[in-house]
Amino acid sequence: MPYRPTALTRQNALDKRDGFLRAARGLVAADGFKAATVAAIAARCQASVGSVYSYFDSRDRLLAEVFRSAAGHEVDLVRAAVADAGQQASERIGELIRIFSGRALHGRRMAWALLFEPVSPVVEAERLVYRSSYTDIGEQIIRDGLASGDFVPQDARLASSAVMGAVSEALVGWIRPDSAEPSESELESVIEGIRSFCFRALGVSYAGGVR
Repeated sequence: MPYRPTALTRQNALDKRDGFLRAARGLVAADGFKAATVAAIAARCQASVGSVYSYFDSRDRLLAEVFRSAAGHEVDLVRAAVADAGQQASERIGELIRIFSGRALHGRRMAWALLFEPVSPVVEAERLVYRSSYTDIGEQIIRDGLASGDFVPQDARLASSAVMGAVSEALVGWIRPDSAEPSESELESVIEGIRSFCFRALGVSYAGGVR
């Protein structure tokens, strides 16, 4: 009689697979994608290396799924914050910049992994989707701001790409794994500086403290 998986065995398999993903995400958060080797993931789960490969075709596919999960969580948080920021486009773009920058500065190792750490082409494809998601959010806000006259006339897609690129590049020196831990006052200063620059690029007067 052929083997037929039961509901219990299917659930056990899903739980084991999720356990490997959680272990990999924990390793990435602590020390980047380079630390999430199949051997390290298996060791965290007290499993064999072979059992990891029974659930994932390759390490790259496993890490791509970890990237997609972590990135999706970050994007969802930003979307929620922007939606709660009010109707004015300047408030919403300010919140987008604040949440993105703040989470990166407070979770520097994961932010570095998601934004800058060298990764395989399979994982890099997920990074492109991640970056595009933020550009999509910013583009809609900028379109609304253009329609309301909040922002100076410009190409909304290009402006959103430029804003998110500026935010990411401004964070590089602060979230590098070998950089010193910044103080809370330094973090606030960095976020305000980034927002001030982006507001000026969009043609908005910025006095600081806009939320």
